[in-house]
Formats: sequence, C-alpha cells, structure tokens
Amino acid sequence: MVPDPDGHENTQLDTTGPESTVHEAKLKRRGHSAAGNAARAISSPWASVAAVILAIMWTTPTLGLFITSFRTQEDIQNSGWWTAILRPWFTVKNYEAALFGGSTSLIDYFVNSLVITIPAVIIPLMLAALAAYAIAWTKFPGRNWIFVGIFALQIVPLQVALIPLQQIYNALQLPSFWQVWLSHSIFALPLAVFLLHNFMKDLPAELMEAARVDGAGHNAIFFRVILPLMKPALASFGIFQFLWVWNDLLVALIFAPARANAPLTVRVAEMSGTMGGQWYMLSAGAFISMIVPVAVFLFLQKYFVRGLLSGGLKG
Repeated sequence: MVPDPDGHENTQLDTTGPESTVHEAKLKRRGHSAAGNAARAISSPWASVAAVILAIMWTTPTLGLFITSFRTQEDIQNSGWWTAILRPWFTVKNYEAALFGGSTSLIDYFVNSLVITIPAVIIPLMLAALAAYAIAWTKFPGRNWIFVGIFALQIVPLQVALIPLQQIYNALQLPSFWQVWLSHSIFALPLAVFLLHNFMKDLPAELMEAARVDGAGHNAIFFRVILPLMKPALASFGIFQFLWVWNDLLVALIFAPARANAPLTVRVAEMSGTMGGQWYMLSAGAFISMIVPVAVFLFLQKYFVRGLLSGGLKG
C-alpha cells in the first residue's frame, strides 16, 4: 500500500518493491537465456535469407521434375528443363499415357492407394483415441506403466515385426488389404496414443466433472465432450498417417505384392525399373502420386501444426 498526500492508504500496489525488482531481474535473465538467443537468431535477417536460399534449393529439383512431366520425350533428350521457361511448349499426353496407357495405367493403382490409405488412417485414429482416453481419464492399476510401454514401442523398427506379422497373417489367411490395414495400424498406434494422450491430459478436469454431475458416463463424455475438442490433434495425426501410408512402399511390397492390390507407389517403383529411359512417363507418374498428399497437407496444415504442438509439448 502507498499512502496518498492526505494520509489515507491507497489500494494501488507498489510496483517498486523487492518483488517487482526480482521479477524484472528474471525477465532480464530470460531475455539473455539460450531460448532468447535462439529466438533472436531465428528472427534475424540473415536467418530469413538462409531460409529463402534453402527453400529455393529444395524446390528447384521439384520444379524441374514438374516441368519435365509436361515436355515431350524428344525435348527432354535434346535440352534441359530450364530451356522450357524461355521457349515454353507443353503437352498433357504424358499424364494421359501414365493414367490410361495400356502398359502403365496408373488409375487402378491410384484407386488401390485410396482403398489402402483411408482405412489405415481411420482404424488407428479410433483405437488410439479410445486408448488415450482410458489412460488419461480412467483410474486403474498400472496405467502409467502401460503408457510408458506404449511410448517405448516407438523405438522398435517396423522391419523387426514384418516376418512375424506375415506368419500370423498367413496362418489366419487374411486378405491382402486387411494385412496392409492392420500392419499400418499396428505401426501407427504408439505415436497416435502418445500424441492424443498428451492432448487429452491437458483438457481441464472441470469439464469431465461437470459432465459426470449431469449424469454422463464414459461413452457420453468421450463422444460429446472429448472428441469435439480433439479436432486439431485428430487432424494432425490423420494427416501424418495419411502421408505415411500413401508414400509407403515397404509394407505394400510385403503384404500386397499382387497387381490387383498394389498401391501407386509400387507401380511407380516398377516404372523406374522398366521405363528408366522414359523420363516423361516417370515424371508424370511421380506427380500423379504427389497430387493427393500435397492437397491434403495444404488443406489441413493449420491443424497439423496446432495438433503436433499440443500433443508434443503438453502433458
């Protein structure tokens, strides 16, 4: 309290006391900390210039491949892709041949990729959300050890489990699509449970208590309270899993080797071996395989960043 000129006590806080001095000292030390130095280094003009240079170096090969996919075979063999900028002449016949050509016909593999990817995203999301809720908001013996065990499974390479899984699938005589769906779901569950658990654990407990007071059980709390609040986390892992499954080659080669079930990545890999000299076909096939994941990421990128930050830094 600071007395006013009339002798009465003023309720205004004294901001010049020792507590204020200590607080200002902490702020000064924080400003000179490693995190503060890193923040200033990242926001410097030189860092911006370096980021622009790296972005140009990273994008240039992709741009060259994109331009090559619209050029004829003769132009590709006689000149570099950069000459098309000065003398542009493009064609879409490469994409027509890649999608509907008799020897390539990527359209069937494109459909197979969608059939494989969508269930392989939905299944681990559903299971991980239920498991994360059980570990975060239900009390039972050993739940912390279970969470630690699930987290530790992330360090196990997926290659270690391929042969045992193949033996189990053969014994059960599962169809190829089910083998791929279950394999991707198994490999994705540890990370999914970790991210969703950390996001759920940060939700205020008052929400759950208010729902229980209103007579809601675990089912009502999960579907009516938790799920609507988890959209960023679900979207971020959904995007991550979608990109992983869509671009996967190893799991598809092992569990879906038949042409009738193979995804787009398997056919593009075959094209690189059988059509190594036909760059116009390979470049068009590569960009056909990139269309869907790039569109998904650009459309949902804000949820991707927000969900990863929430799940990775909180909890």
